[in-house]
Amino acid sequence: MKKKKIIFLFLVLGLIASFILIYDGFFPTKNFASFKVGDRLLVWSITLILFILYTHTDSKPQLVPSVLSIEKDAGKEKDKSDVSFKDVAGLDEIKEELQETIDFINNFMKYRKMGAKIPKGILFYGPPGTGKTLLAKAVAGETNSTFLYASGSEFVEKYVGVGAKRVRTLFEKAKKEAPAIIFIDEIDAIGARRNSESNNEKDQTLNQLLVEMDGFNSNETVIVIGATNRLDLLDEALLRPGRFDRHIFVGNPNVKAREEILEVHTKNKPLDKSIDIKSIAKKTTGLSGAQLANIANEAAIIAVRKNKNIISSHEFDAAIERVLAGLEVKNPSILRKEKETVAIHEAGHALVSKLLATDIVQKISIVPRGQALGYVLKFPDEERYLLTKSELLNKITCLLAGRAAEELIFSEITTGAKDDLNKATDIAREMVCSYGMSSLGTMALDNNFMRYNSDVIRIEVKKITDERYKEAIQLIEENKELLQNIANVLLENETIDNDELDNIFENHRKSKLPCAINSN
Repeated sequence: MKKKKIIFLFLVLGLIASFILIYDGFFPTKNFASFKVGDRLLVWSITLILFILYTHTDSKPQLVPSVLSIEKDAGKEKDKSDVSFKDVAGLDEIKEELQETIDFINNFMKYRKMGAKIPKGILFYGPPGTGKTLLAKAVAGETNSTFLYASGSEFVEKYVGVGAKRVRTLFEKAKKEAPAIIFIDEIDAIGARRNSESNNEKDQTLNQLLVEMDGFNSNETVIVIGATNRLDLLDEALLRPGRFDRHIFVGNPNVKAREEILEVHTKNKPLDKSIDIKSIAKKTTGLSGAQLANIANEAAIIAVRKNKNIISSHEFDAAIERVLAGLEVKNPSILRKEKETVAIHEAGHALVSKLLATDIVQKISIVPRGQALGYVLKFPDEERYLLTKSELLNKITCLLAGRAAEELIFSEITTGAKDDLNKATDIAREMVCSYGMSSLGTMALDNNFMRYNSDVIRIEVKKITDERYKEAIQLIEENKELLQNIANVLLENETIDNDELDNIFENHRKSKLPCAINSN
C-alpha cells in the first residue's frame, strides 16, 4: 500500500509535467524553449511507465485482515479418497448401515424411478478416536466421490458474514464436483444450540448451513457427513430429518472389533509367532481405535529402541502401559517412606480387586509413570454392557481400597488417592443421578433438579462412598498379612504380574491350612 502511494505521487507529477509540455507544444512559451523533442518524449515515457506500474500494483483496501479480501477455500482438501471399507476394521454394523447410502450414490437412477430421495446428511457421534473421519473417507472411496474436508472451526470468524460465505463456497464446490461428500469435522463448533447469549456471527454461519442443507436439489448427489463428540450441544434444527437424516453412534470397539483393528495395524509389522492378538484385545478393554493404533506403533518403536528385529508380547505389554499409564520416569528421586506408602496403596487396590473379583489384575507396579507413583492395570474377565448395582459398589470399594490401606497401616492418609476419589465420586454420582440406585428412588435427575438440590445429591453420594470405604477397611483388616506380603514383593521387585499375584494368594492360603495329621 505504501509503495502504491509513492508511485501515485510520482504519477501525478508526471501527468502535470506531461500536460504542461503538451500545452507548450500548441502554445509555445520561452520557459520551455530549451526542451527538445527527445526530452519531451522522455517525460511522457516515464509518465506512461508510472501509469502502468500504478495499475498493476495490487491495491485492494484491507480494512480487515486478508480473510475478507482473499476468499478462504473451506474445501481446500479436495480429492478422491483412496480409503475403502477394507481399511476400516470392526464397525461391521455401521458399514452395513452405510451400504444403502453408497448404493444410492452409485445407482441413483433406480432409486429415482421409485421416487426415493437421497439422504441429505449423516451424523457420526461418539467418543474421540473411534473412526468417524475414516468412515467418511471410506464412504467417499466406495462411491468414487469427491471428498471435501472442513473443520467446524474453519467457519468461525469474528467478522460478520465470513463464516456464512465460506459455507456457501463449500457447497457450491460440492455441487460442481458432484457426486461429492462434504465432511465437517467437529461440527459442534458451528452447530451449537442457539440462545440469547450466542454469538451473532456464529448464528449466521449456522443459519447458512441450515439453508444450504435444506436447499439441495434432489438431482444433486451431494451428501453432508458431520462428526461430533458432543451430540447434546447441537441445535435441534440441524438434527431434524431433511438435514441430518441418519444419526449413527460410533463407539469404542468390542473385543472382536479390537482384534480386527489390531490385525490391521500389525499386518505390516514383523511379529513374533508367540504373539496372541486375541489376548492383547482382551487387555485393551475400553480403548478406542486410535489408541489401539497407537499401541501397535509404540510396540514397534520400543522394539527398534531395543535393537530387535521382531515385536514380541513384551513390547506390546510395555506399549499398553505407555498408553494407559504414561511415560516411565527414569531415575525417580522417591523417598523410601513414600515408596512404602505407594506399595501399600497399590497392594490395597490389587487385594480388594482380587477378593471381590471385579476385574482381572494384569499388573501392579510402583514404577512412576507420568504423574502417578504407582498403578494397577486391570481388565474385565469378559465384555460387559450392563453393570449391576453390587458391581458398581464393588468398583467403588476397589477404588477406595488404596486410601483405606494407607490409613490402616500408617494411621495416616496421603494425597495419592486424588484420582481414585474422583473416579469413585463419579460412579456414585451416576448411581444417584442417572441410574436411580439410591434412596432418592427410581428416577433420573435432570440438570434443574441437580442445580437446586445439590446438597441432597451430595448427601446421597457421600453415603455411598462412606459405606464402601468402611467395606474396604474391613476387607483389608481381615487380610492384613496378605496385604503386607503383596507390598513386600512390590518393594523388592517393583512390579507384580497376574501369575505372581496368584502365587502370593496361593502361598498365603497354604500357610493358613492346619498341618495334616499322619494316621498310624
